[in-house]
Amino acid sequence: MLLRSGRSRSSRRWRFSRRLTAPTPRLVVVGFAALSGFVIMPQLTPGKLGHAVPVKFTIREYLLPHQNPPAYSHDPAVAKDGSVYFADQQASYIGRLDPETGAVKEYPTPTPGSGPHGIIVAPNGEVWYTGNAKGLIGRLDPATGHITEFKTGDAGARTGAWDPHTPLLLGDKLWFTAQNSNKYGMLDSKTGEVKLYDSPVPRSKPYGLQRAPDGADPAARPRRLAITSDGRIWYTDYDRGYLGMYDPRTSTAKEWKTPSRTEQQNSNPYGIGVAPDGAIWYNEARQGNMVRFDPKTGASLVVPIPTRGSVIRNVSVDSTRGRLWIAESGVSRLGRIDLR
Repeated sequence: MLLRSGRSRSSRRWRFSRRLTAPTPRLVVVGFAALSGFVIMPQLTPGKLGHAVPVKFTIREYLLPHQNPPAYSHDPAVAKDGSVYFADQQASYIGRLDPETGAVKEYPTPTPGSGPHGIIVAPNGEVWYTGNAKGLIGRLDPATGHITEFKTGDAGARTGAWDPHTPLLLGDKLWFTAQNSNKYGMLDSKTGEVKLYDSPVPRSKPYGLQRAPDGADPAARPRRLAITSDGRIWYTDYDRGYLGMYDPRTSTAKEWKTPSRTEQQNSNPYGIGVAPDGAIWYNEARQGNMVRFDPKTGASLVVPIPTRGSVIRNVSVDSTRGRLWIAESGVSRLGRIDLR
């Protein structure tokens, strides 16, 4: 099967072939698909293909057991032991998946309907999440199962940071964005004190939040952010169907059209992460694909998600084990891509 790739505004079109196989799944895996193919560099033309690079990636899916309502995983986060925590926005609990057994443990949030959104695991093992629907931030102690909540705003009155979104821990301080509140804030994890700051740009709706190599913390309206070791900021442009890069050192930006985007249909890229080899991974929400983008060559590889209808809102990279975790909203699953 031939697919047309995404491209930067200055690059040529390129193609690659893919072959899908269906190995027998493991017991804990409910979906299993392998993709093998050849990536053709965008600067090459038909008839002058040069050297093709063989690639193969596998997506494994884990079925989440929660019912009434069905599990709705939103964001994943990897702990030191390789277990994966995730926020279930619809059922308002924090889940923990054991990748080796498929077992899932659930921790309901103290406030019903809190709508857990962003989630991170601290170096000490504590799990932090944003209660997007109720204006709070929660801290889970996995050793005891106890959750402590901290108010950041009033969702009913729409005051303060009433919809905390993406968390980021720097030392004892938990920074977070609040999209529709148009604020960002800081929670002191030792004292519980919350400080809020207005976004300097009206209606900018701060969304993603990442730590740069120099310690800076850029927040932007594009859906999600990823920062490579050279300090370049990568983002998904959900509305326009592009992968973008901004280089703070040169104040320059570049964009690449996502592989499945056409003039008639958007691809709606959403979650994004950086693999240990420097490749950028993001999803095309409309088509249900993951895409691997090589910043060095501009080549893209499309990896279909086995269960159709899922939306990947965020990803988490386990560099120790070479795994990329995806939370598949809407289909009660977590997905795993083995990167090596």
